[in-house]
Amino acid sequence: MPATDPALTGLARNWSGLSLLHGRVEARVERALQSGHGLSVREYSLLDVLSRQHEGPGGHLQMKQVADAVVLSQSATTRLVTRLEDRGLLTRYLCDTDRRGIYTDVTEAGLALLGEARPTHDAALRRAFDEAAEDSALAPLVRAVEQLNTSARAMSGPAPVQGVPRQPPGSTSPGTPAPGS
Repeated sequence: MPATDPALTGLARNWSGLSLLHGRVEARVERALQSGHGLSVREYSLLDVLSRQHEGPGGHLQMKQVADAVVLSQSATTRLVTRLEDRGLLTRYLCDTDRRGIYTDVTEAGLALLGEARPTHDAALRRAFDEAAEDSALAPLVRAVEQLNTSARAMSGPAPVQGVPRQPPGSTSPGTPAPGS
């Protein structure tokens, strides 16, 4: 009887590859955002998530929803919101209907910075995926992410999946085999 279940070993190996891909992509995007705009990946993500809020029912996110969207604990999200509020990029105010609720909105300065940073973010993300596609161990994961992006676009219309820039139909990233090859 083997000491380690081969299925679990394979799962662990796949998880390790996914973790490696995530780390490489996040590191490249982090460097680009920091050097170009003085933003971390988490700060960019928070501004992006909050910029997508809207007026009306369900338009403003509760802090737990924001925390889930940026993959941080509620306390870490609150600290991040405070840092960005101190920089004048966010503002907080009480909910009109529930005085216990606090909303967070992106200020004009925050929207301007986000608009400036978005092309940097998207270009760094694209380069990171293109580089990862050249690594034979990571290429299948990159193809899977690209396929998810293509499928999401087909189901939702013209908007790309957040964070993964759209490619023209039929194109592939350098180093990524065309479908069916």
